[in-house]
Formats: sequence, C-alpha cells, structure tokens
Amino acid sequence: MNNNPRLRLALQKSGRLSKECISLLEKCGLKIQAGKSTLLYRVPNFPLDLLMVRDDDIPSFVSKGVCDAGIVGEDVYLEQLFSGSGTEDLDLSYRLGLAKCRLCLAVPENSGIENAQQLNGLRLATSFPGITQKYMSDNNIKVQLVEMEGSVEVAPQLHIADAIADLVSTGATLVANGMRLLQEIQSSEAILIKKSKNLSDEKLSIFNRLLTRIQGVLSASESKYIMLHAPEDSVQQIRELLPGAEAPTTLTLPGIPGKVAIHAVCQENIFWETMEELKKAGASAILVLPIEKMMV
Repeated sequence: MNNNPRLRLALQKSGRLSKECISLLEKCGLKIQAGKSTLLYRVPNFPLDLLMVRDDDIPSFVSKGVCDAGIVGEDVYLEQLFSGSGTEDLDLSYRLGLAKCRLCLAVPENSGIENAQQLNGLRLATSFPGITQKYMSDNNIKVQLVEMEGSVEVAPQLHIADAIADLVSTGATLVANGMRLLQEIQSSEAILIKKSKNLSDEKLSIFNRLLTRIQGVLSASESKYIMLHAPEDSVQQIRELLPGAEAPTTLTLPGIPGKVAIHAVCQENIFWETMEELKKAGASAILVLPIEKMMV
C-alpha cells in the first residue's frame, strides 16, 4: 500500500505511449523532473510522482497498491482482466484517445480463409491469449492457441500457426510479412485506471484534479474557437452550421446596424466546407483559432 500523501501514477517507461503521456502531462502544466532513479519522476508543482515501469506491470502495480493510478494501453488492461490476473478491482476512469491500435486476426495472403469462423480447429498465434480466447469463446470458435512473446506475424512462415491475432496500427508490418487482415477483434487506446477502492479522500481529490486537467487539455485539442460577423436575420441558420457548438455568444457590433458578432467553441473540426457554407449564409470575417486550455 502506497501511504505517501502524493499521488503515484504508473506510466510505461519507454516507447510511443510513454512519450505521448509525458507530453500530455506537461500540457496539463506539470513540471516533470527526473529523480535519483530513472524509474521515479517527481512533479514539484503538483502532488504527483511518476513511476516508470513496463506496461505489463502497470495494472498489477495499481491493483496491489504500489501505485494509486496508471496510464496503460487498453489491450494490456483487458488481457490481464480476461486472463484472471487479479486486476478485477480496477476502474477504467477515462479514455485518453492516445496510442490507438487494434487487435486483429490475420492470415497469409494466399490463404483461402475469408472469415473468423473458418479458423475453427486451426492453430492461432498471439501475444494476447486472454482477449483472443474470450473472442473465440463468445463466437463459438475453437482454436489451438500458440502463445508468443513477440514477432507473431512470422508464425505462419515458420509453420507453427495457421493464422495470428496481433496488434495492428497501420497494417504495414502485416503486408511486409505476406499477411492480410481478416477481422478486428478488439480496439485499443490509452486509458487512465485507478483502484476502485481504498484511495484516501486526499488522494482521490488529487486524482480528480489531475483528471480535470487531462480532460481540459484533450477537449481543447479537439475543439476550435470560431469568431465571425453575420446578419442578424441569419443567426439561427449560422448556429445550425457550427459543428458541436453549444449556445454561441452573440454580440452587437457598434456602428454596424443589422450585423452581429458570433463567438463559439466548436467540439468538432472546422473544415473548409463548413466555412464555405457559413460564407453562403452571410457570415464574414471568419476566424478559426486553436484552443490551448479549456476547463470543461
């Protein structure tokens, strides 16, 4: 049990997700400093410490109370959950939308297999036996799982499996190894997890403050601030054109009768097509600005 009054957050120690998480926390205004150990980082301007570990260790570290919370790939979290690794007491608190990928079934390019049902009775290589077996059981497909630690895509070439279940980002690795995508069985992204019980009120308060900052940064990255001038009789039409806008602000323009200024935060991207439609509706002086921070 971690009795330190500061919140301890577990992160992956290296790789794409580690870099994206550090960048996210820095955008939250956190100053991250390395300590004497490369495993422990301290945040001097917020009651938070970061423990940099292997991604496979993050769910168990949080479950056992070594850390209070963690950011981990959903694939790792679900694999341990479905494998019965004692992580059932964790809460999936927030989906971060980082490091997105998919766990997919794939077969050799020249294979006659066209759907997952045709894998019945065949050998399937994977590094995710828990997720894969659950999918197969849910779909009444019986396969012989071949567990591998890595380089799953070469299993058919080595004649140790007829198909694979592996993480896919762009699909380039599959193509390079003569494989083709058969079916997605699980999507994955970075998630924020915490222990469902036993967090003190003080630490829960710190966690909620951190979560609020993370939500604000992620919401800002997906939003735009739009300003424009419009005829008063076109305000309703223009409001309907603004994607994801909630209650835009309408201001009078001194010295310009019949026109108003409209300011809005839009939760979706503003495309050129949207701006062209706004122009047709009578809008002018259209400005679309990025948002650095936003409290939701």
